Amino acid sequence: MIDDEKRYQAMRSKDSRFDGWFFVAVRTTGIYCRPSCPVVTPKRENVRFYSSAAAAQTAGFRACKRCRPDATPGSPEWNVRADVVGRAMRLISDGVVDRGGVSGLASQLGYSVRQLHRLLTEEMGAGPLALARAQRAQTTRVLLEMTDLPMAEVAFAVGFSSVRQFNDTIRQVFARTPSELRSRASNLGGSDVVGSIRLRLPFRPPLDHARLFRFLAARAVPGVEEFTDGAYRRVLSLPRSTAVVELSPSDEQPFLWARLWLGDLRDLGAAVQRCRRLLDLDADPQAVVETLSSCPLLAPRVTVSPGLRSPGAVDAAELAVRALLGQQVSVASARTIAGRLTAQYGKPLTAPSGGLTHAFPTSEALAAADPADLPMPQARRRALHALVDALASGRLAIGPGTDREESEAQLLALPGIGPWTAGYIRMRALGDPDVFLPTDLGVRRALERLGQPGAPDHALALARSWHPWRSYALHHLWSVLNPLT
Repeated sequence: MIDDEKRYQAMRSKDSRFDGWFFVAVRTTGIYCRPSCPVVTPKRENVRFYSSAAAAQTAGFRACKRCRPDATPGSPEWNVRADVVGRAMRLISDGVVDRGGVSGLASQLGYSVRQLHRLLTEEMGAGPLALARAQRAQTTRVLLEMTDLPMAEVAFAVGFSSVRQFNDTIRQVFARTPSELRSRASNLGGSDVVGSIRLRLPFRPPLDHARLFRFLAARAVPGVEEFTDGAYRRVLSLPRSTAVVELSPSDEQPFLWARLWLGDLRDLGAAVQRCRRLLDLDADPQAVVETLSSCPLLAPRVTVSPGLRSPGAVDAAELAVRALLGQQVSVASARTIAGRLTAQYGKPLTAPSGGLTHAFPTSEALAAADPADLPMPQARRRALHALVDALASGRLAIGPGTDREESEAQLLALPGIGPWTAGYIRMRALGDPDVFLPTDLGVRRALERLGQPGAPDHALALARSWHPWRSYALHHLWSVLNPLT
């Protein structure tokens, strides 16, 4: 955390590393910007700082037309923090307020609506409705600039109750009419494939997309995922529909390309946020580098790959099942088993898309399966059935808004799930940047290759200095065994 004077210095230096961490509002112009906005630096007495775009909008400021502060990467703070505000912000990004209202958000967090509003307002400067409204406005901008859908269809797809509310909100937030926003579409790409939406996903550089995509490609489940022509493609099971996404590098930095084929436009916001979590695009690589490069063992690895990410998941339940399938078997074997389960229990797509044919099986579908039909040893069948039954019944809830400590304890209480599996799920499904797996075979082999003892106790002692970025340290160790060249 930094004070306002340091924020002002970051703004004066146009430091893009702070984009998304905080927002800068200028009293004399009524505009808010990202810290790196290239405009002339305003006087200190005219500047106000806000923790969120929603807080700046609530205070009456409108988004800068030049730096587009609403389109910055999300704050990496929400990856690190495990308190109720951090959990709430992750759920709001996933669209929980738009789908279930503030009461639905409060219920998932175990707080009253009044308590939740107070906590978010105290820390973020805006309540859950205002935060969700800012998120909805950004989704609206994407649809206006990237599609040729009729205005009314965009308004209702995003969740506005009327066209008038839609028009008023866009004018208030962006100081432009919806038609004026649409006129920018030719400058930002648009949809050059019928039925798709193509958009840019911003990130804080650097980003090692080669290692990121290779990690995902090595674990791609047949029928659900594929890596082809330099792009990672997969099926998404979203709140209202099934979709397909294609993610690929971009010559424009710092962005990746995402192309989405959505069954329901209202799922756009959730789809974007889940892709961001999968690719870890809200990370702050400079903070990770500063910590890990101080370790002589990891410094050479960090120098080679300063933009290494810790991939997350688009669906926590899916990742939990896949983690269990990967116990004590090779990555290739886990892929094969997951592919067989998908073919048997996954929901087929209406029309296959390349090698994508099915959505990954839901917990409910796997819980209803005859354990004898599951292609795995008896002990793992029991463990899988216990896991999916707990997920399907609601006794186990895992996702971006769940308490990480509580979820890990619940996982460890299930038969057949040990510390490695629970930790792996916590790292990827719950997006925890500070998980280390001292008993992992890959960690042992990597440490031995680097001239260190591979014993778990020694690995755990080494990892203490890597806090709070031990998940990234884990990926750096794994990269020792799988160099790009």
